Amino acid sequence: MIDRLAPEQLSAVRRLLEVMLDPVSRKLATAPMEDEPISEEEQRAVEASKAWFEKNGGKGIPHEQILAEFGPQTDDSR
Repeated sequence: MIDRLAPEQLSAVRRLLEVMLDPVSRKLATAPMEDEPISEEEQRAVEASKAWFEKNGGKGIPHEQILAEFGPQTDDSR
């Protein structure tokens, strides 16, 4: 059956097997999305960030721009 799979299907099967066999990946895959209640303030912040992202055409801020404004240069992050 593996011989009949397309290359992109093989990638998916490989990833699935890796997750199934790696205990950390398995825990992450089955972990609940959120295990603590979200406050109204946090919910408002999430909604504001989603609105900002949508307003900007679904594009975030490039990593290099963040580094230029707030911290080390690109070479330092590698």
